[in-house]
Amino acid sequence: MTSITRNKRAKTNTKELEFIALMAFLMSNVALAIDAVLPALTHIGRSLDEANPANLQLVITMIFLGLGIGQLIFGTISDSFGRKPTVYWGVAIFILASFICITTATLEMMLLGRVLQGVGLAAPRTVSISIIRDSYSGNRMARIMSFITVIFILIPMVAPVLGQIILLRFHWQAIFYFQLIFISLTLFWFGKRQPETLPKSNRTTFSGKQFLNGTKEFFRFRNTVLFTIIEGLLEGAFILYLSVSKQVFQDQYGLVDEFPYLFAGIAFVLGIATFFNGALVTKYGMQKLLRRALVLFSIFSLSFLLLFPWSTNPPLFVLLFFLAFQFGSFGFILGNLSALALQPVGHIAGTGASIFSVLSTIISVPLAVFAGTYVTNTVFPLFVVFLSCGVVALLLLSFVNSKSKSS
Repeated sequence: MTSITRNKRAKTNTKELEFIALMAFLMSNVALAIDAVLPALTHIGRSLDEANPANLQLVITMIFLGLGIGQLIFGTISDSFGRKPTVYWGVAIFILASFICITTATLEMMLLGRVLQGVGLAAPRTVSISIIRDSYSGNRMARIMSFITVIFILIPMVAPVLGQIILLRFHWQAIFYFQLIFISLTLFWFGKRQPETLPKSNRTTFSGKQFLNGTKEFFRFRNTVLFTIIEGLLEGAFILYLSVSKQVFQDQYGLVDEFPYLFAGIAFVLGIATFFNGALVTKYGMQKLLRRALVLFSIFSLSFLLLFPWSTNPPLFVLLFFLAFQFGSFGFILGNLSALALQPVGHIAGTGASIFSVLSTIISVPLAVFAGTYVTNTVFPLFVVFLSCGVVALLLLSFVNSKSKSS
């Protein structure tokens, strides 16, 4: 191998590593905006004269509502106006929304800011995936996504700890300032180093008719719709945990300082399971892994409910044991569901992904908001939701399978 060839390969590898890191950082802004705020919910409540924990949960769940709306918008317009301008527009909305959160004096304005934060963050989250799809395909794309996932796993682990550190030294608004600094640096890096991946010749004309036709096509595929409903249910259970985790660990168990580390440990289990899913899915298939994960998810939920009645919280190590299995199951559920739902609609990938996100959000966010009002003095309602969503998901999955065999 000549020195010129070695130099070219080294430059290619360096460029690829930078691309992986940049895409991971773009996506990570979502996790940072959600998880870094968790330790500050009590402080935000005091500042806004809001003591009801159920209302403070909305500070977390409303950002998911914004993400669902934003993905519908930005997933479509990036195909018409290009990837980079779409990211810039989304970040501009996020910056405006962050200042609303920082300066607000009421919970209502805080929630508006969180919804708008979610709308803005949908742009880097959605467009980064489009950029990867523009730049790579096949096994190479799968390899790139695997490396990005490994980096992305670290953010939910680090973000609550980081939020706690900032909170100990400054006020809760400083967490939002940190988010602004992080996304600004990422955007500067993105603007300087990432070329546009969608040339003007490949862009589609933006029109309502095109989206309407794509929507009709989406609903022609029964399995896609059923997988989307299942995604909404399980995503709702996932969002519910995120929104009540502070209340459970800090208020019910009194673990104020330990909360970020407990949250990080559970996030680590989810990340490891997601990584193993990527390694096993080609051998066993998405549906088989999904079905087995849903069965385990439901069995452990039922076991918890049978062992610990409504008024009793188990010892901390028992709760962590059950949550570890629940989130290990999540690692084999959520990613496979989205892939199974979108598999038949590859010919309308952009529109299909947007509709999938919106429909699952319409199910997940109201479910999390409603169920969150019952998680007050015990974790029992959390596992009721886990069990209910798991059982309904299994029934719907059986319906999908029966339809597939009869067709």
